Formats: sequence, C-alpha cells, structure tokens
Amino acid sequence: MSPPAPCVDHLVVLATDLASGAAWCERTLGVAPATGGEHPLMGTHNRLLQISSPAHPRAYLEIIAINSIATPAIPTGAKRWFDMDCQALQAQVAQHGPRLIHWVAAVPDAAAACAALAMQGLERGDILSASRATPQGLLQWRITVRPDGQRLLDGCLPTLIEWGAQHPCDTLPASGVHLQALALQHPQAPTLATACRALGLDGQVAVQPGTPPCLRAALATPHGLVTLTS
Repeated sequence: MSPPAPCVDHLVVLATDLASGAAWCERTLGVAPATGGEHPLMGTHNRLLQISSPAHPRAYLEIIAINSIATPAIPTGAKRWFDMDCQALQAQVAQHGPRLIHWVAAVPDAAAACAALAMQGLERGDILSASRATPQGLLQWRITVRPDGQRLLDGCLPTLIEWGAQHPCDTLPASGVHLQALALQHPQAPTLATACRALGLDGQVAVQPGTPPCLRAALATPHGLVTLTS
C-alpha cells in the first residue's frame, strides 16, 4: 500500500490548561473534545476533536497545553514545539483564552519534505521521534521541531508530521464538526505558497497576501459555520 498523500493533518489550539481548552471547545464548537494523552518528550498534553471532511478526510483539532507537573525529556535549553515556551504567546492566551496558533501537515517522508523546504531557504528543524500512550496502544510519529521551538512565518508554515501505523483519526469518535477550509494570510505569501507547493499541499490550503499574518479555519459545527482565527 502506498503512503498517504501530503495533507492537512491537524489544527493546533493552545490553551493555558486543558480544562479551559475543553470549555472553550464546547462553547465555541458545540461539542466536547475527546480524551487525548501525555507527550513525555515535551511535557505537554492534549485533547482531540475529529474534524475530518470530504475536503480533509484525515484531520483533527488538537487542544494542547503545558503539563505543569511534567518534566520534558528534551535537552536542557531546547524549547517545546509550537512556540509553547514563548512568553508573549502564553500571555496572549492567558488574557484572551484558547486560540488557534498553528497547523500541522502530514507527509509520507519527513526527511524529503524538510529537504524540499530547505531548497526554499526554510529550516523546518530536526525530525524527532515522539509517542504517547492510548487505550488502543502506542501512537508513534516523527515530527519536525526546531531547537528554538519556532513555528516560522507566524505559524502559517506547517510543522511536518510522519505518522507510524496508527493515526488519531482511526479511533476518534465522530464529532459533528468538519473542517471546510484552511486559509493562510501572510505578507510573505509568495514564499508561503511556494513552500506549500514544494510539500505537495496544492489545493489543500488557500494562501493570500495580507497583514497581519493570520490562519483562518472554517468549520461546520452544531452551532453552524464557525471560523477560527489566529
């Protein structure tokens, strides 16, 4: 069987803690997120929501937070993924509540995808092996994380993930929420569009010039159409 084609894998919503993230999800999208798990590598944990749709058939939403009682396994001085150690970003979430900050693209070969971005002058970071325990067994993946933890292009350039045998959507229950479209607005739109093409994501996302930089995810929900913005 050939590996899946590159695609939008998941949206990343940062919360100060998982309780406030779950409450935000119920309030904003009309449904409670499913139980997620722990990320020993980063000292973070999450809750998940199935958002697959015909346009994005293997997609989910991740509500993620730092686990205050966990010690990350990453080397001293390294930063957590998704800019989670950025004090300015933490302050914004603390003041305004959980927010969409990033997205992750699934690729069949993370090393090849990183090389394609390097050809565009974009250093996506090291490829780390990560995992978390689930009731169905161990989820395993390889993911790009820069030592400085930066998302790049204000969160519009995706982190890359290469899944092992299992994917979260294999066991996530249907939620009634479906990703309709993901749009990326950035003043460096040509650079971003070239990067997405190099990753094989043509047609998966809309890239448009503009300021401020912004991600927009349109979701069909029990509350009707909801657009999340970064």
